[in-house]
Amino acid sequence: MIRPGASWGDAVPAGTPVREVTGDDAALAAAAAPGVVVRLGPGSTAELARALGLARPGTGPGTTVVDCDLIDLGPPASGVGPNPAVAANAVVLGVPPDGLRAWHRRRPVTVTVDGRALFAGRATTVVVANGQFHRGVDLVPRGHPGDGRLEVQVYGLAPGERAPMRRRLGRGDHVPHPRIAQGQGRGIEVRWARPTALEVDGRRRDRATGLVARARPGALRVLV
Repeated sequence: MIRPGASWGDAVPAGTPVREVTGDDAALAAAAAPGVVVRLGPGSTAELARALGLARPGTGPGTTVVDCDLIDLGPPASGVGPNPAVAANAVVLGVPPDGLRAWHRRRPVTVTVDGRALFAGRATTVVVANGQFHRGVDLVPRGHPGDGRLEVQVYGLAPGERAPMRRRLGRGDHVPHPRIAQGQGRGIEVRWARPTALEVDGRRRDRATGLVARARPGALRVLV
């Protein structure tokens, strides 16, 4: 876990196995394994790369390894939710923020962070993030993939507030906002009143009524 002001990254130990990934964030998460360093090859679409400063994966010499977190996912205590999974970058329940339109309905949802209530009300979207970027925008400006914590955003925007929010996403100044609740912690639980859309690292999953997300610090070692 990286603390404020601390350096991030070490030289690659001699003999360390390196696994190249050319896919997306889901492929990056799937490649993680104890004792393995992952290198993002040319053509990778992993958005976590931008948070690591890798604007063009696979173009550098790759001499430093950084320890990133993963997001472990499972159903809430009620047992109603998605099958256990893992994510590298971001999980979205509901309508992705860049797709929010005036006609999308807000529905009852509760969100807790490390056992403390963050939100209870009506919202269109919950984002749980390890990284900073999603679908090409600066969705979670505070996101740091190596700090041992997850970020969460809950979108309760009124219909007329959504278009202005979308215009600000590229700059990352859509937050703070009085109707976008934000939190940070190691464990996040989301419960919807009815099944809602679920996206894990950009891939659609079965609809779910909730999930539990927990940070797994240092589980993904990436060569930069």
